[in-house]
Amino acid sequence: MNFQKNTSLDKVLNALFVPYKKSVTDVEKISKAMIDTHMISNEDEIVNDHIAFRTLGVPNLGISSFEKIFLHYGYTKMDSYYFPGKKLDAYWYAPPSPEYPRIFISELRVQDLSTKAQRIISEYTNAINTDPIDTIDLDDTKAVGDFFYQPLWKLPTLAHFQQLSEESEYAAWVIYNRYYLNHYTISVHDLPSPYNSLEVFNEFLEGLGVVLNTSGGKIKTSNDGLLRQSSSVAEMVEATFSHNEIMKISGSYVEFAERSILPEFVSLDKNEIQREHRREGFEAANADKIFESTYLEQTSKK
Repeated sequence: MNFQKNTSLDKVLNALFVPYKKSVTDVEKISKAMIDTHMISNEDEIVNDHIAFRTLGVPNLGISSFEKIFLHYGYTKMDSYYFPGKKLDAYWYAPPSPEYPRIFISELRVQDLSTKAQRIISEYTNAINTDPIDTIDLDDTKAVGDFFYQPLWKLPTLAHFQQLSEESEYAAWVIYNRYYLNHYTISVHDLPSPYNSLEVFNEFLEGLGVVLNTSGGKIKTSNDGLLRQSSSVAEMVEATFSHNEIMKISGSYVEFAERSILPEFVSLDKNEIQREHRREGFEAANADKIFESTYLEQTSKK
């Protein structure tokens, strides 16, 4: 999916999406197959349900810093979520208009980690004495786009990455990847029948050789049954650590969401259904398992 209106927000989102698409080969593979099967005529018809980012909860970083970008471009902060097992907090953000994706930003509760893990993270982040977002002209879309790929801290050592992985694979992912786009999400419910069902779309994906995250089952379902999600397993990318040590680690992945029509709107004609008639927001239990798309238990299947 590309953002075509050439507004400031389009430019910022394209700055995120274009490098992500190049590094996550499943994106091109899926888009091409969707066109080949006449599901869509071009990838711009794919509706992007949401994009997600991971952050570290330390002074001058984390959600309170990173959200400034999207609030500036018209996003509205919505519900909060807590993931006790993974020691994470998160919020989702509603877009300024329906053609744009929702935003999901999570943050590692660094203070809840072991002293050893906190010390490693501090070694990389304690030199950040001011909020880096405050140094950017948020009206300058190129500066904002460049920021997503700036090394806010020094390159980690492989030893530190591995030590963090033992306690929090999320922490290890962020210490290396920083604010890189974690995933984007195809809105399955907006596809033509029969592909607007997650069961059918998952079969289509597996037929392409896309490996799906099986944590909590291939389909993760909200308590109300109205939000169903699945995801690919993260791409393994060759990472260069300090001292030129190299190891393959998990990069980013693709998610797939099916939002059902809310009960009060089920009598509407199909052509009347709009975004506001479908289940909104997120589900902590679903997201908890989606996070594991970058975890070794899943990526070892690739």
